[in-house]
Amino acid sequence: MRIGVIGCAGRMGRTNLREVLTTSGVTLSGGAERPGNPAVGQDLGMLAGLDPIGMAAGDDVAALVRASQAVIEFSTPEATLQNVAICAEHGCAHVIGTTGLSPEQERELRRHAERTVVVWAPNMSLGVNLLLGLVEQVARTLDPGFDIEILEMHHRHKVDAPSGTALALGRAAARGRGVELDAVAARARDGITGARPTGAIGFAVMRGGDVVGDHRVVFAGPGERIELAHIASDRRIYARGAVRAALWTASQRPGLYGMAEVLGLRPAGG
Repeated sequence: MRIGVIGCAGRMGRTNLREVLTTSGVTLSGGAERPGNPAVGQDLGMLAGLDPIGMAAGDDVAALVRASQAVIEFSTPEATLQNVAICAEHGCAHVIGTTGLSPEQERELRRHAERTVVVWAPNMSLGVNLLLGLVEQVARTLDPGFDIEILEMHHRHKVDAPSGTALALGRAAARGRGVELDAVAARARDGITGARPTGAIGFAVMRGGDVVGDHRVVFAGPGERIELAHIASDRRIYARGAVRAALWTASQRPGLYGMAEVLGLRPAGG
């Protein structure tokens, strides 16, 4: 399969390049960055921390899409929506790890997915997707007397908070309780906040250093506490998931999918 990487000079972009270049059965079709980025013109192998491959980073996403069967992108919501429109136009599968999309941007993403295969996941690791299922199951089992808190920490350069993964964990907990996350989420606390509302799902955010990604879900009840956690120490877990998702798209109909479908945790039509 010919796979391209959009945002190839970013942290995840370089990791995605390396994963594509070192995965059997996959050919790197190219890499693209925004015009003016210093990485444009640099060898993609060197961007990936490998030997030169004689292929340079470009700045034409449409040309990359035309040369690819699937593209992988971890970038900004605005850029992602521009690029998914290009993928839909050319029938190229789009694997998206971008977080921070607004509800309106999510609706626009779904519209483009009517014309091509789109896999969008806030976290592409196997461990996190198993954690999502566990959180939903535990939330369904425990009574509302157990308070739910979601803690996450990422590197100092991450721009959105809470993380997309933390919000996905919150949605999983809300599904387990049969409620909408927006109706019960407590995303900020400061000053005299009063007692914690029963049924709230709280979020705590930390930023610092080079932390790849730590997520913890706490179910705190009278006299006992249950904690479920995932700690990422290497960005390659996300790149492995992204390449796996790209390969999976080859046999799928147009639509918007998540990693649960890719990993077989949920039927592709379910």
